[in-house]
Amino acid sequence: MLAAIWQGPFIRLVPAGMVLLALQRSLFVEFTVAGVIVQVVLALAAAAGAAAGSERGAIAGFTLGVMYDMLEGLPIGSTAVAMTLAGAVAGLLAVIVADPQWWLAMLFTTLGAAVGEVMLPVVRLFTGVPDPFEPRLTIVVPVVAIAAGLLSPVFVPLARWCLRIKRVDWVAPPREPAL
Repeated sequence: MLAAIWQGPFIRLVPAGMVLLALQRSLFVEFTVAGVIVQVVLALAAAAGAAAGSERGAIAGFTLGVMYDMLEGLPIGSTAVAMTLAGAVAGLLAVIVADPQWWLAMLFTTLGAAVGEVMLPVVRLFTGVPDPFEPRLTIVVPVVAIAAGLLSPVFVPLARWCLRIKRVDWVAPPREPAL
């Protein structure tokens, strides 16, 4: 059991998530885009889905979301559900190709982050937060999604490293002998 934990993705994902949480709470609070804080942890969850598929993206999103909830003092799982959906949606979009090019990974990360950011107020509504829908949601979602897409050239390789994903080597199918 300990070998599974040691060889699994958590041994790399948790420290990377802790660094990103620290950066989000310190650096990205000061540097906002249109008054919106860039959600780098959500961007990593969506990039994990684009890099590794829906199942591993959902696992990474849930892990990062629980870490975020514990740091912010939110009910455990309120952000984790939204980040799980971000990773899963980005991973479901990545099913189109086996190893997406950088621009496809950017597109999948952008769409996954948009879904995750839209789901945050919905999930918080179910947890009992009064008035979770803010009027600036039409500004927040595009800014967070575009920022996640712009961060994806860095975060997709980081997610591959965290989740121990090797790049796919394409091999031509064997030729059939002529009759």
